[in-house]
Amino acid sequence: MTDNFYGEVLADHNLHPLHRHELPCATHVCKGLNPTCGDDIELHLDIHDGVITDGSFTGLGCAISQASADIMLELIIGKSPDEARYYASLFHKMIEGKISDEELEELEEAGALQNVSKMPARVKCALLSWNTMEKLLNGGDS
Repeated sequence: MTDNFYGEVLADHNLHPLHRHELPCATHVCKGLNPTCGDDIELHLDIHDGVITDGSFTGLGCAISQASADIMLELIIGKSPDEARYYASLFHKMIEGKISDEELEELEEAGALQNVSKMPARVKCALLSWNTMEKLLNGGDS
């Protein structure tokens, strides 16, 4: 895939996020903050019978943090919390430059954020929603 494609994916998720809204039925809520650049999100997940049935986020942030949150939710809705944690571990490996091509494919559109690793000031932006999701799934802020 080309850098242009990646840019289009990020722009689309930033400008037209599917999951940026309140979620009154959420069973779990967790706040995340990136004090480096002021990004903040509130992640909302609805988890029933071991499945993330719905999710959303609210808050303000840069294009990368907002797109990353929307892409992450697109990937984890319909999955178990353990599967969501697995995707988070792959995302971290990708950002660290330690991911295989096969693992990168598993991340689907989240792979569009692979080049963020070359922009150290933006790494925390891309990781904000993923770290918040891990905190939430590990019992934080529910």
